[in-house]
Amino acid sequence: MTATQITLVKSSWKMVAADADAAGALFYNRLFDIAPELKPMFKADITEQSKKLMYMIGYVINKLDKLDDVIGEVAAMAKRHAGYGVRDEHYTIVGSALLWTLEKGLAEHWTEEVKTAWITCYTLLSSSMIQAAKAA
Repeated sequence: MTATQITLVKSSWKMVAADADAAGALFYNRLFDIAPELKPMFKADITEQSKKLMYMIGYVINKLDKLDDVIGEVAAMAKRHAGYGVRDEHYTIVGSALLWTLEKGLAEHWTEEVKTAWITCYTLLSSSMIQAAKAA
């Protein structure tokens, strides 16, 4: 990721995180709309799961300028997710739901440049997670 992309992801995330509860609900509603077969994977209360997701995304986004640190933490998360039954193809579905959520949440701030930055970010992180899960 370029420094500009990192800045775009961080600044746009701050806008979304301002209403993290709504963003989390929007994300999970979209996820289950496009992939209802994933719903049984979520045993916990979806409101709690949503809060955890928003926290984790924020945590990772805040560390994007230290990618080496983030990749190690993301790899550990991927190993946990593999234990929950997450498969490679799920990352594409989650990415689609995330980008849709960001587009809705950012509205007029969702520019091509912001979209490209988020796609680059998600691709980097999800690829790292897939590789880590395979190595586990």
